[in-house]
Amino acid sequence: MSTNTTNVLASGIEIIGSIRFQNDMHIDGKIDGEIQSESGKVTIGEMADIKGNIEAGEVHIYGHVIGNVRSNRCHLNERAVINGDITTRALSMDEGARLSGRAEIG
Repeated sequence: MSTNTTNVLASGIEIIGSIRFQNDMHIDGKIDGEIQSESGKVTIGEMADIKGNIEAGEVHIYGHVIGNVRSNRCHLNERAVINGDITTRALSMDEGARLSGRAEIG
């Protein structure tokens, strides 16, 4: 039985390029590139600034994303700002979350 490790990309870190991971990841830094995980969970923190597509099993967004999101489950926190399309099986949004784009659910 493997333990589920959460990788952390702290505030103040900037990455230009793609990120691929297996487990869970919490991002508070800046990323200019794709974020990919087949089944992991990615949390885009309040300090995060993402410019690129996100593809993961589960996506929780608290910060800013410019790009498309593809996941099985997606949650937008009240401070989330998304400029792009969301394709997901299940979408939940807190009051105050902003989405500029299409949402395809199901």
